[in-house]
Amino acid sequence: MAVLPIRLAFFGTKPYDRRSFEGPAREAGVQITHLEPRLTVQTVSLSEEHDAACVFVNDEVPREVLVGLHARGVRIVALRCAGFNNVDLKAAQDLGITVARVPAYSAFAVAEHTVGLILSLNRKIHRAYDRVRDGNFALEGLLGFDLNGKTVGVIGTGRIGAIVSRILQGFGCEILAHDLQENPDCLAAGGRYVTLEEIYRESDIISLHCPLAPETHHLINEAALRSMKRGVMLINTSRGALLDARAAVVSLKSGQLGSLGLDVYEEEADLFFEDLSDSLIQDDVFSRLLTFPNVLITGHQAFFTQEALEAIAVTTVKNLRSFFDSGTCENAVTNRHVAPR
Repeated sequence: MAVLPIRLAFFGTKPYDRRSFEGPAREAGVQITHLEPRLTVQTVSLSEEHDAACVFVNDEVPREVLVGLHARGVRIVALRCAGFNNVDLKAAQDLGITVARVPAYSAFAVAEHTVGLILSLNRKIHRAYDRVRDGNFALEGLLGFDLNGKTVGVIGTGRIGAIVSRILQGFGCEILAHDLQENPDCLAAGGRYVTLEEIYRESDIISLHCPLAPETHHLINEAALRSMKRGVMLINTSRGALLDARAAVVSLKSGQLGSLGLDVYEEEADLFFEDLSDSLIQDDVFSRLLTFPNVLITGHQAFFTQEALEAIAVTTVKNLRSFFDSGTCENAVTNRHVAPR
């Protein structure tokens, strides 16, 4: 029996998406319409005459957008990422739209990038690179510290947090962990589960790896920053809204926050994944962060490895094929994810 093609509206397409999805989509009979704009209320009409929509972390999928997708015959929203905080799951359930995700695709990629930010911030590698290119070989201002013997707080110990713990344990760090549920892999890496208060009080470095939910929104706020060890290094490669960026600016100015490494930002939707080098950045908080020599920001690239892109493409296409062939999908975001409203 012939396999019916799946018409997929692929929002926010980048050249690397085309390359990674081309082979798996062709083999599975998925016909992709590549769309450069993000999915928003203004662009939902582009899904006309498609069976499915594929979105990423900065696409907007509230109830209004889901109603628009449903009216145009879209039956499934395929997230090419693990997180789903940008989707109104209750609205999707009400409309009968399945939401599927890629639950695991870049744990090592994100963990390794996290450690890269720690090393770069600590040893000022980003500043040294610029100096040497300008013929400046002075060492003043580049002083770092040994990671060996330092205490690292890992908040969120899923697969990524456990890998970060294992890597940093290899540097000789003491790992303090915090999560709602203990992960045996983190314990095996030498992690010791403690309260958030103890992590704030004892850690030289704190790394965030928890999902964004109402209870974790601005988890790192003014009060949390004040309770941390003076000069602490803070790393966020998880979700931008875990950190109150305005509070971070104040803490950086006072010296309470010693250094900050970000791969995510709360208002990144209008910034990341685009070339804005010829434009003025309108976000005053983000612009202020860029002025600090002890802040290192990358544009949501922690996941960005060849292996991760391949895994994203294969799993996303598998989700689509499974849904249209059988009506089910093992990576669907199920009712248990839908919080009561």
